[in-house]
Amino acid sequence: MKFYELTIHTTSAGSELIADVMWRYTTYGVAISDVKDVIALQQNKAMYWDYIDEALTEDRADVLVKAFVPADEADKILPCIRADLEELAANCAGIMPLGTLESTRREVEGDDWLEIWKKHFRPLHIGKKIVVCPEWIKYEKQPNEEVVLLDSNMAFGTGEHETTAMCLEMLQKYLTPQSVCIDVGCGSGILGISAIKLGAKYAYLTDIDYVAVESAKHNSQINGVADKVTVAHANLLDNAQIKGDIMLANITAEILCGLAPSIPKNLKAGGTLILSGIIDSRLDMVINAFTAQGLTPEERIKRGEWLALSFKL
Repeated sequence: MKFYELTIHTTSAGSELIADVMWRYTTYGVAISDVKDVIALQQNKAMYWDYIDEALTEDRADVLVKAFVPADEADKILPCIRADLEELAANCAGIMPLGTLESTRREVEGDDWLEIWKKHFRPLHIGKKIVVCPEWIKYEKQPNEEVVLLDSNMAFGTGEHETTAMCLEMLQKYLTPQSVCIDVGCGSGILGISAIKLGAKYAYLTDIDYVAVESAKHNSQINGVADKVTVAHANLLDNAQIKGDIMLANITAEILCGLAPSIPKNLKAGGTLILSGIIDSRLDMVINAFTAQGLTPEERIKRGEWLALSFKL
């Protein structure tokens, strides 16, 4: 099967947003190539090379985001991606630099790049207990670990990005065995599935993207937690009678603020709200939006350019 490899030139700050756009139109793979990842690995000593081209460690603004689109669908899909990128650029103007958004494409054979793409994934330890692992990798669970399997061919969040990792870290801090969790904008389902693996009583997941909903359902099944998870194709839960002890939303700041008035109806008194996907320039805006709804800021953590917050109702 032939594919087009579509490459978009962007920035570190914009790479996840660009990847999200691409995931709307393909389930065959999206990859981010950012030299900052190489620099971070060198500094953190998380990986070692015998030899490395010094030019690779030069911090450059250009980041490549690649998506793989079936060749026979390219004429329909590529214009849609371009239109969404132009809308994103307009919405981010003056807020977040997205770079040139220059695009190129080349034809590739599917079997070759699928195997190469899978090799980039590895088990990822987040917080004290969670290990996120691609389903095709055999990982031996260690004592006190909870392994969350993801089919990354359908991924909308693998835990590798700072925003997801911070949510998982906070979740491990606040969750109790009787917790009911609600994840708004669930993507791959990683947060809700992790909650169940950590002992939560039940998890409700919502997303406006149909492919994300199917991904979350699939990942719930391969983790053996589908009986404790409900996934809804919706913005938020329609049923105000459903109350969560913990609610999570890993979305951009503007969307978070738009959802703020609706969130308290599904959060128990004394419950915890965990938000991520926030950049510095939008921090006060988010805090103000949620304090206006009667929530009290509890904690904030920062990774790279991103922040996560917790509130109490």
